[in-house]
Amino acid sequence: MNQNIRNIAIIAHVDHGKTTLVDKLLKEGGVFRANQQIEERAMDSMDLEKEKGITIKAKNTSVHWKDKIINIVDTPGHADFGGEVERALRMVDGVLLVVDAYDGPQAQTRFVLRKALAHGLKVVLVINKIDRENAEPARMYDKVLELLMELNASEEQFDAPVVYGSGRDGYMMFHLGEEAKDMSPLFQTILDHVPPPFAKPNEPFHMLVSNIDWSDYVGRIAVGKILGGTARVGDPVFVIRHADGKRARAKITRAFEFTGLGTRETETAVAGNIVGLSGFEDIDIGDTLTAEEDGHALPFTQIDPPTLEMQFCVNDGPLVGQEGKLVTSRQLRERLFRELKTNVSIYIDDTDKAGVFNVKARGAMQVAVLVETMRREGFELLVSRPTVIEKTVDGQRHEPFETVWIEVPDECVGAIMQNLANRKGRLTNMEKLPHSTMIEATITTRGLIGMEIDVVNATNGRGVLSHLFKEYGPYAGEVLTRISGTLIATEEGETTAYALVMCQERGKLFVSPGERVYEGMIVGENPRNEDISINAVREKKLTNFRSQGEGVGVGLTPATKLSLERAIEYIATDEFVEVTPKNLRLRKRILNQGLRLKAAKAGKSN
Repeated sequence: MNQNIRNIAIIAHVDHGKTTLVDKLLKEGGVFRANQQIEERAMDSMDLEKEKGITIKAKNTSVHWKDKIINIVDTPGHADFGGEVERALRMVDGVLLVVDAYDGPQAQTRFVLRKALAHGLKVVLVINKIDRENAEPARMYDKVLELLMELNASEEQFDAPVVYGSGRDGYMMFHLGEEAKDMSPLFQTILDHVPPPFAKPNEPFHMLVSNIDWSDYVGRIAVGKILGGTARVGDPVFVIRHADGKRARAKITRAFEFTGLGTRETETAVAGNIVGLSGFEDIDIGDTLTAEEDGHALPFTQIDPPTLEMQFCVNDGPLVGQEGKLVTSRQLRERLFRELKTNVSIYIDDTDKAGVFNVKARGAMQVAVLVETMRREGFELLVSRPTVIEKTVDGQRHEPFETVWIEVPDECVGAIMQNLANRKGRLTNMEKLPHSTMIEATITTRGLIGMEIDVVNATNGRGVLSHLFKEYGPYAGEVLTRISGTLIATEEGETTAYALVMCQERGKLFVSPGERVYEGMIVGENPRNEDISINAVREKKLTNFRSQGEGVGVGLTPATKLSLERAIEYIATDEFVEVTPKNLRLRKRILNQGLRLKAAKAGKSN
């Protein structure tokens, strides 16, 4: 064992202050100069992470305190990114469980903590945001203990040490009521209670690749914890492929240690440390690096299986290629299969249709992040509504079920309960909170698709929904998820205020004046469960007595704009989201109205 190293992961529910806490540990660990201006949430380096305020990719950093190296892995808190969490937990020996002193343990706290306990990791509890109004740190500590019991924590895990404080204000304390000074209590607790990494320095080099990094200078970098021996620049190694067990020779050309927000090169990487190694032409997550030709492959944790499937297709709309540069089937396929190299929780299959690919994932958020990344790279594509992945068990049709937690204002409980009933949800618990009500229910993954939009609408944005995969169970029957129809454009051209004023009498609009539309594009929502064809580009006929601008925009309600994630959940099975670098459009799969009607009739007759 290496007594000078501690490897920990920080786990928490979304918005409980995990990444802000890492910022303070970095600052107090001497990573930044005293007068250095640093960006908040420095570990969230992706643009999407900054915009959404969540952690998407597990990332490594390192701080030095009392001559000890503390490697920290910042993990995502959202269940859709479970693959990232699994990888992170393979590299560490303990976890910091960060819990909000007001909200207490939430759905994703449960998800990540269950994984950590199953790996046998030591737990350090951090009750964060004790400065928050109406915070109840002592009560939330009791709730965490209840959760540990519920998740069958071992006696040692249940006796987890606890510190209280505020990551934002940069202080921690061993006991409530102590003087608030700095982060020292947390550092000391980590050194005292998280064991040094289990490693065998006197044995031959052995390492499991838990992550892949990329450098423009050295290419792919294998990241993982060295379990045996040392890795020196120039050493020959063998790569054992996780996919097929084949072995390939390679040579370590560079070795990197994590320090602060970056890395530094080293000639020798020691056992127990989390490092990056380069020199491998082709290496994937789950592969094993070993110094011995007959060395054994290290076990790779099985990732939770995907529960949703959707289609990524080449854009065949009339505006294709006008806003993006990457539009061909070959470019789309290469990009999707490149994603497999670093994202172990996504599965991609070719289909028998040209330009159509099946993408399987854990949830809509995970897919939305991939699509948003691709559109920023210049891709145009079509994305279908998610469908659940079913199984056959003992000759019976089974589908995935999830546990859902919905926190809503008291006056909105009735509307949410009705929505749950429509989606075949089954209430399992209801708890009255100081200013709201927490509803817990079991619901099919199919019924959950699009529910977050309904919760936001029913509560005027005040409701919060979280969910976790529970199990596969017998098929629940037909579920009514979208009760509205759509307004479909019949003509190609630019929308006019004159036309839209009349169109909005039929329903809610998704487009504003001056936008490009085409036949088959969805331009609004019809409250009734039927599609209506409308002309959104009609122009006002001019006469000698009326000017063109007279009364054009009077009474025109601002258009509703859906985010990518909301759009994916909103569309029906016969619709697509058209994604380009500049726009999101909703459209029918079959654009021509006549062909659409024929297909509908053929479907009814079958």
